Amino acid sequence: MGALDHLSNIFDCSTGRSRLQKRRQLQTVEIRVKIDCEGCERRVRRAVEGMRGVQSVDIDRRQHKLTVVGYVDPAHVVSRVNHRTGKRAEIWPYVPYDTVGHPYAAGVYDRKAPAGYVRYSEDPRVNQLARASSTEVRYTTAFSDENTNACVVM
Repeated sequence: MGALDHLSNIFDCSTGRSRLQKRRQLQTVEIRVKIDCEGCERRVRRAVEGMRGVQSVDIDRRQHKLTVVGYVDPAHVVSRVNHRTGKRAEIWPYVPYDTVGHPYAAGVYDRKAPAGYVRYSEDPRVNQLARASSTEVRYTTAFSDENTNACVVM
């Protein structure tokens, strides 16, 4: 059987694209795009539903969040929304604030973020700002009620 398979691959007249093309993984793509009204929502939904490989589309208007599930490339979905709707779209930049050490640090806190979320940054300098230094911890715990060696003035 091995020799026949090899010969059939050599003399195959079909396009070799189907054999060499990588199979895409089923994934969930979350995108931030400003959606104000039902018309905007309908325009974004139609732009994404027409893509090959899309299985479901979910839009949360309050959070300005578009969730696409399917065999799609995230960059392609973002460019499609940008091109078809004329709206600025980006990969969902927020993470739940529970996953960040200090959610109100300068590089992480974003006033425009939905409730319960902070901006995620892959920049190590910004992530370092979100962590407390030892001097910060010392000053904040010096006046804490839970610290037994705290200041007696309190």
